[in-house]
Amino acid sequence: MADYDSARRGVLKGAAAATAFAAISKAAAQQRSDTDPRELNGQPVPEPPAERSAGPIRPGRGSMLSDKVAVVTGAARGIGRAIAVEMAANGADVVAIDIAGPVSTASNAVPATPEELDETVRQIRSYGRRGEAIKADVRDIAALRAAADAIEQTFGRIDIVVADAAIQRWVPLLEMQDADWRDVIDNNLNGTANTVRAFAPKMVARKKGRFILLSSMQGKHGTKDASSYSASKWGILGLMKSAAMELGEHNITVNALIPGLVDTALTRYEKRLSESIGETGRKDEQPSPQQAWDIRAPTVPLKVGWLQPDDISPAAVFLASDAANMVTGAEYEVTGGDSAKDI
Repeated sequence: MADYDSARRGVLKGAAAATAFAAISKAAAQQRSDTDPRELNGQPVPEPPAERSAGPIRPGRGSMLSDKVAVVTGAARGIGRAIAVEMAANGADVVAIDIAGPVSTASNAVPATPEELDETVRQIRSYGRRGEAIKADVRDIAALRAAADAIEQTFGRIDIVVADAAIQRWVPLLEMQDADWRDVIDNNLNGTANTVRAFAPKMVARKKGRFILLSSMQGKHGTKDASSYSASKWGILGLMKSAAMELGEHNITVNALIPGLVDTALTRYEKRLSESIGETGRKDEQPSPQQAWDIRAPTVPLKVGWLQPDDISPAAVFLASDAANMVTGAEYEVTGGDSAKDI
């Protein structure tokens, strides 16, 4: 009888936990991480149909990250926010780092804001996880080292670091001002290296950790009128492979996540739309979002004009999980099929 009662209590505990998890899941289910309207100049930006997308963030989409501590740079919005929230949805406590303000004149995107960073933290906490925000510039390694110390003191450890912070500049190479080259390289490549250098010692001390560095398909091939961005993302791949070789002996994995064209504030402007059309061999200087989608989608194997941030984040969860213990020095591409066009 005692064994029966013990077993019954175990079942009831499990049911209660499942009910609580279901309640959290239901409350947070079907929530897009980017809450702003998807539009450009008042025109709606097309979205892929449900069957052609990983869909919005929800618990259980990827491998679980129960009770791990993750740090994500560039987390105020876009892919960085999606990764931060996806990790929270899968059990991690998350610290969101972003400059949350202007980075450089060499950026075509509107700067992220403190309010957007706060929204990321709100979404993290909606999954019942601890979430904190730190305003920091990845070009400032001293600030990153101070952040690493503070996070370790507050959370006890650092298991996962995602280096996502980036800017993008579209201007022909021969027309570039110094900042168009220097600032993009400094933020994207040097900032990523600073992130690794600042946080790796914490992982080395624990003999375990995960780094996920955001590159781009533009780091796999040349890009007309965006050479500084392409070069920075090429450099991240070399950094990733070198860091994987050096940190492997400390049981730390280092991988690159490579998105294709994703609809974020970094890419949502007319120049990027016209360039996406140019990649297909056609020319249109001021296309509407729908025109850009309709022209580009047929050239992509999965027939989407572009992806959403929430399509990228499940791959980051896998790379951060224990399921990826033997994955390092690797390039994980999430492109809707653009990967098939490259050697």
